[in-house]
Amino acid sequence: MIKLSNVFSVVYGHSLGLNKLELDDSGINFVSRSSANNGVAARVKLISDLPPMPSGTITVALSGSVLESFVQPEPFYTAFHIYCLTPLEPMTFQEKIYYCMCIKANKYRYNYGRQANRTLREILVPNRNEIPDWVINNDIKTVYKKEFLETVKEIG
Repeated sequence: MIKLSNVFSVVYGHSLGLNKLELDDSGINFVSRSSANNGVAARVKLISDLPPMPSGTITVALSGSVLESFVQPEPFYTAFHIYCLTPLEPMTFQEKIYYCMCIKANKYRYNYGRQANRTLREILVPNRNEIPDWVINNDIKTVYKKEFLETVKEIG
């Protein structure tokens, strides 16, 4: 097990307020601290002087739905209290999904309104060489819930 910051670059997102943005059904995803819809709360107009985060980035809610973690399939902006994780080395989609589950397995540490902003980088996750073969060798659609739950119990 190693610190999350040894696997990912961990940076704050854009910290935007949805109420100050213009909605656009064909615009850029806006990721909030929600646990629903991959964290996407709306689609907003592109901000000319602010590039969106790239697709494939992992978003993690630091408060609200603490440690809700998702791989974002499209470029996006973020609300307040969202960390964006980029792998330090190239990583498959399956590996990213696995790390999202490992991050969520630490949710119990943040009961009673405790936020993850100071400690997320220190959360222990499996080293890449410890990722189970069933994650790497299978299409994500074939991974069985039972195998995942057994791995989560080992982590947390």
